[in-house]
Amino acid sequence: MNSLLNVIFTTDFAFSLLRVTTPILFAALGALISNRAGIINIGMEGIMLVSALAGVIVSAYTQSAWVGLLGAVLSGTLIAGILAFFTLKFKTHIILGGVAINMFASGGTVFILYLLSGDKGSSTSLASKVLPSVQIPLIKDIPVLGPILSGHHILTYVSILAVLAVYYLLNRTPLGLRIRSVGENPHAAQSVGVSVVKIQYTALLLSGFFASLGGAYMSMGYLSLFTRDMIAGRGWIAIAAESMGRSTTIGTALTSLLFGAADALSNALQVLKIPAELIATLPYVATVIGLLIYAVSETRKKNKKVKSPVAK
Repeated sequence: MNSLLNVIFTTDFAFSLLRVTTPILFAALGALISNRAGIINIGMEGIMLVSALAGVIVSAYTQSAWVGLLGAVLSGTLIAGILAFFTLKFKTHIILGGVAINMFASGGTVFILYLLSGDKGSSTSLASKVLPSVQIPLIKDIPVLGPILSGHHILTYVSILAVLAVYYLLNRTPLGLRIRSVGENPHAAQSVGVSVVKIQYTALLLSGFFASLGGAYMSMGYLSLFTRDMIAGRGWIAIAAESMGRSTTIGTALTSLLFGAADALSNALQVLKIPAELIATLPYVATVIGLLIYAVSETRKKNKKVKSPVAK
């Protein structure tokens, strides 16, 4: 137990917590926006995977990390746009469409990587670029706080700012009001002139935008290359985080941090004599437990609503 506490209560663990939470937080914010518009984006995993590959390929061919980031964002948003087109135009089932995106991304990214580089498992032959880390002036010199908050990848800081941006978008802008109104009552929104399809298109595109930032971080920050299925369930974990966060911005950020803590713990425990296979299951076990707690909580609330009229 003492060894475990010595691993957790360190600045290195706190630094790692913010680092591993970044892709989950980006994807969870994307899931939040689409869910508030009444349309669930199940394709987060696939969008993140495609953008991770695009970032590596574009940065390798242009020798610019920033152009690579742009390529990652555009590709992820394009995939979300394709999902929106088939779902909203041709009325494809959103769940099946999302699953199809995930399956296409899993095999398609490997195929594209092989065509362009000859690699099958990872992009080791591509001289891709990595986005920079940032040292925060003044804060970096503060004991304890400096090693935790300073020196992170630039997209980690962007993810924190993204929480504020999404909160402002959903609660302080006309677009946010339309997104929430469409999600809560599409017929009422349409009756006052709001285009439900247009708003859901926009929400899915924004969802893809944020998910693609998470994917770009995975291959241009968390790692410096693309590997097969490197998202490793983070898209699904992000959807679970959004659900547990009760579709609120702050709740989604906190639950993303919770799942990030489970991931960081699994990484930290590798220094102890614990089987690697057991450690690798921690993030997924945390996801199942979190969803179970959320389901029990929601069931109790529904039961109380049903019983309350009888009591009266």
